[in-house]
Amino acid sequence: MNTTIKGSIEQRTLIAMLSKSELESMARRCRVEICKMTHRAKAGHPGGSLSEIDILVALYGNYLSVKPDQPKWSDRDRFILSKGHASPGMYAILSEIGFIENQDLESYRVKGGICQGHVDMKWTPGVDFSAGSLGMGLSFGIGCALAAQLDESERQIYVMLGDGELQEGSIWEAAMAAAHHELGNLNVFVDRNNIQNDDFCIEQMRMFDIPSKWISFGWHVKEINGHDMEEICSGIEWMKQNKDGPSVIIANTVKGKGVSFMENNPQFHGAAPNDEQLALALEELGVIQ
Repeated sequence: MNTTIKGSIEQRTLIAMLSKSELESMARRCRVEICKMTHRAKAGHPGGSLSEIDILVALYGNYLSVKPDQPKWSDRDRFILSKGHASPGMYAILSEIGFIENQDLESYRVKGGICQGHVDMKWTPGVDFSAGSLGMGLSFGIGCALAAQLDESERQIYVMLGDGELQEGSIWEAAMAAAHHELGNLNVFVDRNNIQNDDFCIEQMRMFDIPSKWISFGWHVKEINGHDMEEICSGIEWMKQNKDGPSVIIANTVKGKGVSFMENNPQFHGAAPNDEQLALALEELGVIQ
């Protein structure tokens, strides 16, 4: 495998490191926007957006090498939201760091708007993967990782999968291929919130010991609390140190994290809050109305 790196880290654009409190404040603001977006649209997927957002905030806030004013910069790091229905979380963080404007969030699920129901790279600046069918993002990430190696680039590829998505056979074909090609620039997060479209994952399809599965496929594996900023940041640092093969973080999260009546509630996998529920959610998130 060619391990030659073109360019130095000083030549790449990195967002300034934020403190734990700054990241947590950003995550709270994103949670507010997730609730507002889904409420306005009267549709969407708030639960998985709320469970993923701490990881997205840590990644975009402190690690992802990108240029919001040049969303198609060729040597940017790539982030692939394979569980693309959790798009409100993606749009919220893209707004925070300047890829899109806050007012663009009002176009969520609006015909012709740039924030469609599933993330789409043709519509939204900063989106690197068009989602829809689950199970595709990891394979796409492998292509991005191989391309980076061919370019002799140090860019990193990050993929987020849902735990229900692990029931797709294509995930495990891709996992085998990534280890075979020793893709040390490929990093995966599994948003392990234990709930999928219809019910708790364990009721739909038991997946047994998920970390052991990834280990058996030849991956570096780490488990973290997916809502602890220090653990998330330490986990990303760990990923970056693994150069001899792909890495996966199993992030134990809570579906609907931050909004009491959404937490661990399968109903809010794909249901928007009504007027009363939005008011309660915003109150719990510290918004003065």
